[in-house]
Amino acid sequence: MSRPNLLNRLTFRQLQVFQAVHRQQSYSRAAEQLGLTQPAVSAQIRQLEQALSQPLFKYAGKTLHILPAADALAASVQSIFGQVSSLQMELSELAGTIRGELNLAAVSTAQYVVPHILARFRARYPEVQIRLRVCNRAQALERLAERRDDLVIMGMVPDDPNLVFMPILDNELIPVVWPGHPLVTADQATLEDFARHYLLMREPGSGARTAFEDFAARERISLHHTIELGTNEAIKQGVMAHLGVAVLPRLAVQLELASGLLASPTISGFPLRRSWCTVYPKDRYPTPVTELFLRFVRELLPELNAHFRAPMTPIETPTLLCLPAEG
Repeated sequence: MSRPNLLNRLTFRQLQVFQAVHRQQSYSRAAEQLGLTQPAVSAQIRQLEQALSQPLFKYAGKTLHILPAADALAASVQSIFGQVSSLQMELSELAGTIRGELNLAAVSTAQYVVPHILARFRARYPEVQIRLRVCNRAQALERLAERRDDLVIMGMVPDDPNLVFMPILDNELIPVVWPGHPLVTADQATLEDFARHYLLMREPGSGARTAFEDFAARERISLHHTIELGTNEAIKQGVMAHLGVAVLPRLAVQLELASGLLASPTISGFPLRRSWCTVYPKDRYPTPVTELFLRFVRELLPELNAHFRAPMTPIETPTLLCLPAEG
């Protein structure tokens, strides 16, 4: 097929649908991501295959196999969409405004930090449309593997050379009990002492739970008495109600610690230190808006660390980073 004929028959919508199928390795998941029906996705792929005069995918049973032509097209599509995004950014700069989309996923413990970053970013770039999905670590890893977001913000980044990550803030996990708990005044309390109490924990897949369970396994301490609660807020209320003890991010309980509603005993091995990081696959080039956001976060790092490491009093609220728009 001649080049002009191919250019005349290709559409951006076909390429967008193709990219979703190639990344998801599934027609149904691509349809869900794009908000289309599966027959509509199949029709777009058929039209694209007709334009290329080559098959792109083949089903063997229920497994979708990616053919060599699809891998070649995927590299070109990524380059094409990257050029279009760059053009959009250049046009926005010429017009005096930065426009585009920023799709983020963040683990639930990062919800105490990410809104402050987004508030500052949006104040400077109000025309950027921001979408944030909050999930647990297992869901974040799934979204990362499926390339469903521009960036994922998480702790405990997998040891994978195919990932690009940037640490943005320390995440300290600390033991939390109710005021007056015997562990508060105990001398040389150990993890074994802590684990004798009922442990209030998030669902499997939570980063904080995984970090604590890994620590207990290294110390050869069994966690026999656990109660699973769905959110950090529910866990805080459970501790205050004397239902049990917990390990939570320091940022999640700063106000309760300062007001005396909760206490953090000194226990050997704590705090557990992790870092929240921005993460994306190495083979997914950041969009111009994503690069802009990463550069903005790097500039903001000293202020972030200074703010969130400072002791918080009961009357303070974490609004220091929510400043008015510049101009």
